[in-house]
Order: sequence, then C-alpha cells, then structure tokens
Amino acid sequence: MRNRLASSAAAGVISAGVLVGVGFAPAAYAAGGPMGFDPVDGTPYGAATADWTEPFVIPAGYTQSLIADETTLDIYPGGVDDLTDMNTVNETGRHAGRYLYRTHEVGANGSISVVDLTTGDAKVIAQDVDWNRLDGIRWTPWGTILFAEETTGGRLFEAILDPADPTVVLDVVERTEVGVMRHEGIEALADGTVFVIDELNGGSIYKFEPTTRGDLSDGQLYALKLTGLADDAQAWNQSTFNDKVGAFEWVALDMDAVVVDTDAAANAVGATEFGRPEDVEVIGSTLYVANTSEDRVVAIDLNTQVLTPFVQAGLNVPVEDAAAGVTGFNNPDNLAQGPDGALWMVEDNYLSDVWVAGRDARKDGTADSVEQFASLKDTGAEISGIYFGKDPKTLFLNVQHPTKALADGTWAITRR
Repeated sequence: MRNRLASSAAAGVISAGVLVGVGFAPAAYAAGGPMGFDPVDGTPYGAATADWTEPFVIPAGYTQSLIADETTLDIYPGGVDDLTDMNTVNETGRHAGRYLYRTHEVGANGSISVVDLTTGDAKVIAQDVDWNRLDGIRWTPWGTILFAEETTGGRLFEAILDPADPTVVLDVVERTEVGVMRHEGIEALADGTVFVIDELNGGSIYKFEPTTRGDLSDGQLYALKLTGLADDAQAWNQSTFNDKVGAFEWVALDMDAVVVDTDAAANAVGATEFGRPEDVEVIGSTLYVANTSEDRVVAIDLNTQVLTPFVQAGLNVPVEDAAAGVTGFNNPDNLAQGPDGALWMVEDNYLSDVWVAGRDARKDGTADSVEQFASLKDTGAEISGIYFGKDPKTLFLNVQHPTKALADGTWAITRR
C-alpha cells in the first residue's frame, strides 16, 4: 500500500455525487440492481476525523456494520496495527459464503484470519514468522485459498483446508511456479487459470495455465506483451503509459527463471511494464487490472486480446485535487465484481473512495460512466480490500491503519 494525493488540476467536479464536466457521462448506476444507489456528495475532505463510530460516508438506503476489528481479534497487540488487507469468502463447498478470510500486511509473522459471518467469531487460522507483507487472497474453484506476499521475492501460497471444516488449514504449500514477485491481486478461474501481477512501477501482468486443473505445482506462466509497441517502449515510463493500449499476446516465460525471479524472466522476453499493477478481477471474458501509479484501471479482453483504458482519471472520471476539495479518481487499488457484474474499485490513498464503473454500451473498451459509492472519513485510514460474498446486497471492506485506535478491521455495507 502507498498513499499520495494528486495535485494536478481537476478535469471535472463532483456535483451531488455525479461526475460533470467535459467528457464525463452523467451517473446512471442508481437505476437498479441489488446494489443500486444514489452517489454520495464527494470525498469529505473537510470533515475527516478519528472520532467516529462508523468509518464510511455511504448512500441513503444503506447501513454499515462492524464485522471484526482489533477489539474483536487483536493479532498483533501492544499498539501494532493488524493491517487487515484483502478479503475472500468460501465461495463453494461446505457452508459456502459463511466464512470471510483476511490477510494481514505486517512486516513479519504474517497471518491469515477468518471471521464466521454467522456467529461473529474471529480467529487466526495460519501464521508463520517468515511470512512478510501478506496481501492478496483468493478462494479457488477447487476449494483452496491462495494468498501471497507483496514484497521483493514474494511467494504465492496455497492453503489446503479441511473438507469438513473450512476454518481449519491442513497444509500450506508454496506455489513458486505461479511466480516469485511482489504479489498483490490474485484471480483463479474455473478452468484452473490463475492471473497475478507484480506490484511495482515496472511490474507486468501474468497468466498461469496449470498442466492439470487444480494443481499449481506444474504448468506454464505467461506475461502480457503489447504487440504494437517497440521493445524499448515496453518499459515503464510515467510519461508514456497512455501509449500502452491495443493488441497484445501472452508470451511464455522460462520456468526455471520464473521460480527464482519472475520479473527477470519477464524482462528477458520484453514483457510490457505498467505503473504498479495491484489487483486483478475477471468479469465475463474481461480481465481488469488496477494500475495505481497510472490512476487507471485497464480492461483486457481475453477473447480479442485487446487492452483498453476502462476507467482513467481525466478520461471518464475527474482527476483528484484534494487541496481544492475536488473529488477524483486517485490511486486505484483493489477491485471486485458486483452482484450485477459491474466493476467496483477502491483507492489506495487518504481519503479512500469507492467507485463503480458503468457499462460499456459503446463497446469502445471504456466505461460509459463512473460513480462514487462511498468514502472513508478517518484522517489516517485507507480502504485495503473490497469483496462481495454470497449476499448480493452486502459489500465487505477493510479499513487499514486508521487514526482511531484498535480500528483495523472489516466492515460490511448493506442495502436495506
């Protein structure tokens, strides 16, 4: 996680939560669906405080409730933040949807915790002194949990669960074949494909195809490479990231190199580098990737193999100018699929906002509208996870390192 506030001039303004200004479509998401809403009035720059009982500004017709914080489960006592990071639930199998799993992004002795959404009980189910900055976490269609380290040389792990009790971890296995990198977002598809990213300025986007579905010990890792760019233009450059669109191919990597240093393996084939790709989400046949340093989320059509800017500050959502009180899109971080198939996004900054992308009715690869669903109001906190479970009217969000004491934890926002 990192924070920064954009200082560039805003391309539009927020009026009653609706984006207006040249190039910005009116809001339309409130039209319906299980999470339909009237957008909020913008980021509460002047009203942020550590004195709160509820951390979010949310739309009318919604409630927010605490799932678990450090007053419920204090994993790292003595004034050390639990740094609750990303979420997933048991989407399949026994008691599907009952358990919410979380990573904790501490520098050592990392842990996985679980909250029973029925009873409210919370506990640590896996912890290791050598785990460092655990971040991404994902339930797999074959009934395991993938989680990973967001640090140089970061590893991806697979937790094998007890079929009779999905809160009991029987084993944890390193899956270096899926990459050794600064992991954050993870996506696992029904056919066994896994998508991951390398979270740095100069990180690439990867696809792992296992030899056997559900067995991540053997397979092939690929890196995305745009075909319309010269080799020297594939490298990360803050001033040229807008050029990184268009047709692409998946380039096979040397698997002997992948299990040692995946970034080096990607560099060897000239894979495309992006500005801190952080989270991934597949909706239908599209892979979405949040590129934090670019203030954009790209859409990667897995059928046509074309990459487009789906949501981008200054394109279809305003640029943030916090000093001037102008709400905008700044440091997109985590992504989630909404219950109606829309893309939900949270920011990695202060104050973090929650955004929802509208449909792409024009079929140009860019969202027709982008609307603000919620915002944090804690002076020091950021949102560090977003997830929909089995209830289509409930959104789970993590609050990380708030100014308020013992408040790292997970909240639910529910439509009444």
